[in-house]
Amino acid sequence: MKTLAATRYITPLREGGSLPAIVEADDDGMYVLKFRGAGQGRKALIAELVGGELARALGLPIPEIAFLTLDPDMARTEPDPEIQHLIRESAGLNLGLDYLPGSVNYDPLVDRPDADLAARIVWLDAFIQNVDRTARNPNMLLWHRKLYLIDNGAAFYFHHDWSRAEAAAQARFAPIKDHVLLPFAGDVMAADAALAPLVTPQLVEAIVGLVPDDWLDGDPAFDNAQDHRAAYSDYLARRAAGPRGFAEQAEAARRSAPPPGYAPPPRKGARL
Repeated sequence: MKTLAATRYITPLREGGSLPAIVEADDDGMYVLKFRGAGQGRKALIAELVGGELARALGLPIPEIAFLTLDPDMARTEPDPEIQHLIRESAGLNLGLDYLPGSVNYDPLVDRPDADLAARIVWLDAFIQNVDRTARNPNMLLWHRKLYLIDNGAAFYFHHDWSRAEAAAQARFAPIKDHVLLPFAGDVMAADAALAPLVTPQLVEAIVGLVPDDWLDGDPAFDNAQDHRAAYSDYLARRAAGPRGFAEQAEAARRSAPPPGYAPPPRKGARL
């Protein structure tokens, strides 16, 4: 992965809970910057990086991810005190996703994705325990008529309390029933058969190895960054090895999901 320097703050994306921003980098490209000083801090960046690169390795569409260094002096040119504080608190290494100009938010009422692709995305989000890809907040974009995944920062929610990691590695994933693509998905167990063998220990170690040490240092659950990194690798390897109850639960939810566009009939006597 490339490391770039953010050179110009362009505009905040206020629909994001952590106030990401569009910035220009020293390669003259534009990126959506995720700040280490935002509410969820470095753990959101770890989830974004690991979840995003897992998606890429599995052949799912996601914008290019890069490391972006941020100079706190950039805050001097921003009139908004909230943004000034965020920039200063995020000095150092942050994360950016390639900005897709002209992209639009995915709308499940308008666009119907390929069933196999939808099943693979459902599988990935169940695997990484991503609670934030619902109809209310799809976290997907359409760019040049192609679907792109964004914002995996809510994945791996267990890592806010590492005492839950062992149980989480084997856990099912009940929130998958609310996944925005579930009504469009094909057989999730077929996706499981195709994708799970690709999540090898070697792949896991390579992806987790991308996480910078200073995003891992300081967690009270670990003595050092090396132990922290190893815990992520162990968790992902065990979750991929199975039993993968999360895939079975996702398939069961798919079979019971209402068809796309379904609206329940009004209750008898209800005023229309």
